[in-house]
Parts: sequence; structure tokens; C-alpha cells
Amino acid sequence: MRRKRIGAGAALAAGALAVTGLAFAPAALAVTPQTATINADCGTFGSGEATLTATQDGTAATLTVKSSAITAPIGLGEDSISSTLTLVKADGGTVDFTGTENPAMAAGAPVEVGPLSGTVASGHSLEAFGGSLKMTVFGITITCTASGPQSPGPFVFD
Repeated sequence: MRRKRIGAGAALAAGALAVTGLAFAPAALAVTPQTATINADCGTFGSGEATLTATQDGTAATLTVKSSAITAPIGLGEDSISSTLTLVKADGGTVDFTGTENPAMAAGAPVEVGPLSGTVASGHSLEAFGGSLKMTVFGITITCTASGPQSPGPFVFD
């Protein structure tokens, strides 16, 4: 009988702690979709499919851009590309994501920049089509634009 009371008491205590933990846990924020693709045109530097990956933590958001169709024109050191990704808001205006983060890349390697940091508000719906990605390498600016809407759709931030 004593074991049953201890077991029941322990179960009640564990349940109470779990409920308390849920009550004080921060609300999870999420961006949907987390990944989208675009067809990017970077002029003489290449064109093709690029993948955008988004994350969110409150009003802070990051985006990473990767493309095997667009390649590094020369070998590039880590964190040597200054990038600005401009996304278009559904209700007008734009949001910029900036940074100098990139892995080291050999000449001809797939291009990857980010995470690029930006500020979002709850409900922001952001689309690459109509915006641009500007990458500055050794004083040369490369501008890429999306040739159509991103798929599966715009990023929507909580």
C-alpha cells in the first residue's frame, strides 16, 4: 500500500512539474516554410536553382543561400563575401538580411552565403522574387535576382 502511494505521489509530482515547465517555456517561433528554392540569375556569374533556408528567434531571423548552379569565380576565404539579401514584403516594402558569413570556397565551388541576419515582425510574409542578393567580393559586386516566385511560397514568420 505504501508503494502505491509513493508511486502515485511521484507520478503526480512529475505531472505537475511537466505542466509548470510548459507554462513557463517560451513560445516556439517558427518560419514556414523553412526552405524554399528560386531560379536565380547572376548574370555572367551563372544562373540556376538556389536554396534559401530561414530560421527565426523572436524578431531575429537568418537566411542562408546555397547554389550549386552558381559557382565561385575564384578561390574565396572564409567570411570574405559581404552579402545583402533583400526580400519583398507582401504588404509592401522590403527587409534586408546582411552579413559576411560564408565558408571557404575553391574556384568553381558552389556558392554559399550566410547565415545573413535580419529583423522580422510577426506575420511578415517575405518573397525573394522582386528582391535581390548582392555579394561583394574584392570590391566587385555581383547581383543575383530571382526569375520567378520562390517555391513552395513566401516565408511567413510567427
